[in-house]
Amino acid sequence: MQPHHPPPHPRNSNPPPPPLLPLLHLLLPRHLLQHRRNPPSPTHQLPKPHLSSSSLSPALDFESHHSASKTISTVDAVDLPKLGFCPSNFTDYCPCQDPKRERRFRTGGMAQRERHCPGPEERVFCRVPRPEGYQSSVRWPESRDRAWFKNVPSTRLSSVKKDQNWVRVEGEYLVFPGGGTSFSTGVKGYVDGIRKAVPIGSGEVRTALDIGCGVASFGGHLLDYNIVTMSVAPRDVHEAQVQFALERGIPAMLGVLSIHRLPYPSRSFDMAHCARCLVPWTANDGLFLLEIDRVLRPGGYWVLSGPPINWRTFYKGWQRKPEDLAAEQASIEDLARRLCWKKVAEKGVIAVWRKPTNHVHCAKKSKLWKTPRFCEPRDPDAAWYEKMESCITPLPNVNAIEDIAGGPIQKWPKRLNAIPPRISSGTVQGITSQDFNKDNQLWNKRISYYEILLSSLPTGKYRNIMDMNAGLGGFAAALSKYPVWVMNSVPWDSTNSSLGAIYDRGLLGTYMDWCEAFSTYPRTYDLIHANGLFSMYVDKCDVLDILLEMDRILRPEGAVIIRDHVDVVVKVKRAADRLNWQSRIVQNEHGPFDPEKLLIVDNSVALSSH
Repeated sequence: MQPHHPPPHPRNSNPPPPPLLPLLHLLLPRHLLQHRRNPPSPTHQLPKPHLSSSSLSPALDFESHHSASKTISTVDAVDLPKLGFCPSNFTDYCPCQDPKRERRFRTGGMAQRERHCPGPEERVFCRVPRPEGYQSSVRWPESRDRAWFKNVPSTRLSSVKKDQNWVRVEGEYLVFPGGGTSFSTGVKGYVDGIRKAVPIGSGEVRTALDIGCGVASFGGHLLDYNIVTMSVAPRDVHEAQVQFALERGIPAMLGVLSIHRLPYPSRSFDMAHCARCLVPWTANDGLFLLEIDRVLRPGGYWVLSGPPINWRTFYKGWQRKPEDLAAEQASIEDLARRLCWKKVAEKGVIAVWRKPTNHVHCAKKSKLWKTPRFCEPRDPDAAWYEKMESCITPLPNVNAIEDIAGGPIQKWPKRLNAIPPRISSGTVQGITSQDFNKDNQLWNKRISYYEILLSSLPTGKYRNIMDMNAGLGGFAAALSKYPVWVMNSVPWDSTNSSLGAIYDRGLLGTYMDWCEAFSTYPRTYDLIHANGLFSMYVDKCDVLDILLEMDRILRPEGAVIIRDHVDVVVKVKRAADRLNWQSRIVQNEHGPFDPEKLLIVDNSVALSSH
């Protein structure tokens, strides 16, 4: 499938796959199949928000009275049936990381593990079923150590990684003892070793990236030091590792280093980590390490453990030839030096490098050191289906060699509400420091109101939260007082992307196009928040496509808050009713006369069977 908006993508070079009409005939009535083959004209889409006097009626009439709305009244009048569940083999369906689809794409360089989303003719219009015996997820913090086996009924990792203590099955539970490929005896001692070289726990390191994360025990342990980690792994032979991570309540995404940039802005992470992740760091002119360099903050740390580090001591246990390991480490050392990174430690299986705080010295030494070229003028933050390049992403200019490129970042927790350097410097055009402070105040007020509507919000019931249109991250910041984490999603094509500023605040997030599926497994989020999202996508894709994706990633007992103009909310509710969501339209914190309304979905009220 070609992305709806990005430039042509290599996956389009393959011949279009055959439509899944046999499956659709099983899932949809005949008249709806005809409707999907011949989609309605643009006038049958959601109306664009339009403020008129009728919207301000004191009668709190949620029906639309605008001319734009009247054009779709005949469509609304059709009694559309409820959407049923997909066949049972769709339990772990990931549309853009489907093992069956990836076989059509070329192998080599992990390209087949990239996002390959289905086109319109391949999409399924049914709800992803939960596995038999599914139970409400174990609550945090207990979930970090154990989860219900029937929620993720996979035994492969517990068998293949048994000697490394990733996960084991004990009765009804999956138990996570805290082991990993490089720390089979436990993650605590492993992190203690890293702390000798990296200021973990000081507030200086807040955001981390873990490539090849396993079941995310590393990221889970870093939470004890107020560090949030984006744990990334592909859907590969180690099935369900990201699913395990999210079931534990630890931030994670499906992803791979292959052709395209990781979906994060430049200068996002204070630390990047790889524990025996088998990435060929120096292949293709150092392409993958150059991508790590792009997303590392000035002064950020890269931690590498496992082969080939300290190969003289460990080569026998790794069953590798010493000369091969020696050449591999020498190649990594050379590339890191040419990136102007400074090696700060090597002990045991762990080595640590640090990225420079600016490129003044590096630019002067580039010819002498034969550094990779600096990238030509290109948005360093563009990262949605953007190809990686074998060049150094230049840091912002500085006035003096001791300055930090892009501006200094305050330590956590002050960092959360401090003016992000990308805003104070004017990088996010149209947003001032005053706007930022007002946004914080606004979301503090809104969260107080949300607590009334969803009484379980402060109790820890909702651990994994998705903000589908995160803005400046105010929603996530206001929730930081609770035991939750938020995936801050920002539309990839925003005129002035705010995702970099969100990372400046010490929060996690990703670029996203909600006309496609998110890079996660089903049933991985407890609460989904969509502020103005459906108005934003009114001319881009069908509302039902977005709702089905929300339904896929939402846990069966989860909740949704949709915030939008009343006309849009009414249309979304009608579509949401087809999913058997337990929903209601309510006024916002400004009272009944405000044209913006909320659609509150709380599926814990009455879990529907499948």
